Amino acid sequence: MTTMSDPRPMACPGCIALSLDGQVPQAKADDILLSLPDIHCQVCIRTAEQALTARDDVAAARVNLTLKRAYVTPQGDVSDDALIETLAGAGILAQPLDPSVLRSTETARAGQALLMRLAVAGFAAMNVMLLSVAVWSGATDATRDLFHWISAAIALPAVTFAGQPFFMGAWRALSARRLSMDVPIALAIVLALGTSLWETALSGHHAYFDAALTLCFFLLAGRYLEFRTRAAARSAAEELTALEVPRATRIIGGVPVDGPVAELSIDDLLLVRAGGRVPVDGIVTDGNAELDRSLLTGETIPVAAGPGTAVAAGEVVISGPLTIRATAVGRETSLHRLADLVAVAEAGRANYTPLADRAAALYAPGVHILAALAFVGWLIWAGDMRVALNIAAAVLIITCPCALGLAVPAVTTAASGALFRKGVLIKNATALERLAAVDTVVFDKTGTLTEGAPEVMNWDTLGREAQSVALALADASTHPLSKAVARLSGDRAALTAITEVPGFGTQALWRGKSVRIGRAGWAGPEEAGGGLMTWLDLGAGAPLAITFTDSLRAGAVEAVAALKNAGLHVEILSGDREGAVADVALAAGIDTMRANCLPEDKVDHIAALHAEGRTVLMVGDGLNDTGALAAADVSLSPATALDAARVASDMVLLGQSLAVLPDAVQCARAARRRISENFQIATVYNIVAVPLAVIGLATPLIAALAMSSSSITVSLNALRGTRR
Repeated sequence: MTTMSDPRPMACPGCIALSLDGQVPQAKADDILLSLPDIHCQVCIRTAEQALTARDDVAAARVNLTLKRAYVTPQGDVSDDALIETLAGAGILAQPLDPSVLRSTETARAGQALLMRLAVAGFAAMNVMLLSVAVWSGATDATRDLFHWISAAIALPAVTFAGQPFFMGAWRALSARRLSMDVPIALAIVLALGTSLWETALSGHHAYFDAALTLCFFLLAGRYLEFRTRAAARSAAEELTALEVPRATRIIGGVPVDGPVAELSIDDLLLVRAGGRVPVDGIVTDGNAELDRSLLTGETIPVAAGPGTAVAAGEVVISGPLTIRATAVGRETSLHRLADLVAVAEAGRANYTPLADRAAALYAPGVHILAALAFVGWLIWAGDMRVALNIAAAVLIITCPCALGLAVPAVTTAASGALFRKGVLIKNATALERLAAVDTVVFDKTGTLTEGAPEVMNWDTLGREAQSVALALADASTHPLSKAVARLSGDRAALTAITEVPGFGTQALWRGKSVRIGRAGWAGPEEAGGGLMTWLDLGAGAPLAITFTDSLRAGAVEAVAALKNAGLHVEILSGDREGAVADVALAAGIDTMRANCLPEDKVDHIAALHAEGRTVLMVGDGLNDTGALAAADVSLSPATALDAARVASDMVLLGQSLAVLPDAVQCARAARRRISENFQIATVYNIVAVPLAVIGLATPLIAALAMSSSSITVSLNALRGTRR
């Protein structure tokens, strides 16, 4: 069952919204991929999935709205052509997927096409309006007929070009024996043009050419606004896949040989040098190094790796090299499984039913019934087919969904502009609707609540000589904690024989003594306390601990306090150690925390919150957060986040301070009120306008003025209260 707390997709004024049921299967190696370029709402998704899964030779099918692709898992021999024919029978255009075609190019072309149709409709509407003024001002007989014919010459080609999105959508819906919002729109346009041509041929007094063009213009404006708000959204799964290493060094007969990762097999021996990314899941067979697992786990401290250590694809070797025996390659690696996890979570967003879609579900059948009743009633009453058809056309035109189509995009655009000025970029058309319903905020720790850059805490307690030795050793190390030390100013000791020992630290000779900086058990005691620290051994006396802290991001304390005062529940969900997470939770004023979380654990926790009936805002920045960002009802990432995390998010924090987050929630709630008010305006408009059309008083002038006034009123109301 679809609920308001379920994740999402975009508001679509061109379709009726239906819920999605069932679980989405993960992508398999033998999946067939198809491009579905024209899908844009839940009805399209459900229709495509039902048509595909109805085939005996299809085991499962998943449609990704963001990618506009279908992932089909066959259970027998099935061709692309057969699947395309099945989708065509359901009214869905499908094409074989060409991975070489960049999606960004497709998106740019779609935006250009919409903008071109909008420009044509607007230009033609203005010209026809000028001609209509003369008719409304009293032009009669031959002059009136001439202006009507000129209007027809402008309107017919303009509507044919500009109205294609509505005509094609209506045709696909009717071919599949279903209704969508495109059907009454297309019917209204066709009837307006048809009755106008009829009236013009019979020297009638009224024509609806301007109304048809105005209808096209306002609805195309709504669709273009919606397109612009979601144009930046791309699939996080693509970004995760891009992180996979394209080439690897395989050891064959003791000789390193470079080759594509696609040729790797289980049990191959691979060489990963310092600074390289691990291409497979495997076991270290030779070498000692430190691994940066922060992208996958959020762990801030690098992990020592030696023979027997398990490693995962996507981890970075800080110092090396390492020889690794592959235990999982290709689609079976942990990084690829994470990509599949994100793709599944993204597909789950389709369960969200936007406000506009719920309103549209009632609108389309109501308009058809009303127009049909008006036609039948006037045909019986007047006995004149021409009069009855004119009345039916007037009903369809004057009840046009301009106000309904603009209700959401107008508010979203206005509120998005207000938040952008505050430093929050809205990427998804329904993000504000979902953010307004949030009752739980879940933060990642490293790089989100904190700056993600360790700072030395106890530097002044070390002494001048210890400081000089630590600075000199740190200058020669690639370890993140050593880099934090090296950023400090001060004199460097004169060291000799400086060597970095992979997986342990850096050592050198100073005044004839061996000095070290590095991990506990090598430069420090075997058992070290918790917290973020490294150890300095001066060759005499007890080793010295150098402790670090990851300072809170600006505005973190204020944001948490404001969110809690607004009645929201706040948590930390981190892959870091429990001690480090507890310190940050205490400093930020957060009572609930979870540590040592893998990416799958984060997604499971979001699902558990959903099961409790909570609506979740996830704030994160790392690769290990992408699944949770995609699974949450709404998500936000800092601008400094990993590309995959920013792509998976609905919003991006452009500045450094988190203090704007409570403002974003308040703005979203104000936007939801504006959307509801716009629907009320549209309802009142129809209550007033429909009787005029039904009783025959809806002249073209009244229809044009009514449509324009309702659309302008909705747009002005969208601007009200967005400048918070």
